[in-house]
Amino acid sequence: MPVRTLPGKAFWLLSRGCIAIYSRLPILGTLNGVVGLIRYNDAFLVIERNDGRGVSFPGGLQFPWESAEKALIREVREETGFEVTQFVFKLRYYSSAEIPLNITVFDAEAAGQLHGSWEGTPCWLPIAELRRRLLPSQRPILDDLT
Repeated sequence: MPVRTLPGKAFWLLSRGCIAIYSRLPILGTLNGVVGLIRYNDAFLVIERNDGRGVSFPGGLQFPWESAEKALIREVREETGFEVTQFVFKLRYYSSAEIPLNITVFDAEAAGQLHGSWEGTPCWLPIAELRRRLLPSQRPILDDLT
């Protein structure tokens, strides 16, 4: 359930609007995104998204001038408050589930004080719960985890 704060509502509008437009008119072509897989025991850190679309691994779009590694560090910090301490490349794949996107996935370790952002609230979920609620564009990651 999305948070109904002013920033949460703003994120809902921006996210839904951008997906609706870019899925029909991808003027910049295929975008690049990053995802960090952060584990604690048998659970993964995910973001309960304020746009009501489910949960996603921490990550997001990569700026054109930014390396995937720098985008990972920035996105994890922005969405969770955690600082990435280590990361290892895991896989890269293409998704057209919502918008055309090349996604780079890293296994990551992070530490710090967990907090949310306007995008959503971080929480830990087991893989069984992820199968039901993960964004369509990130579901291929689950195939690699099992």
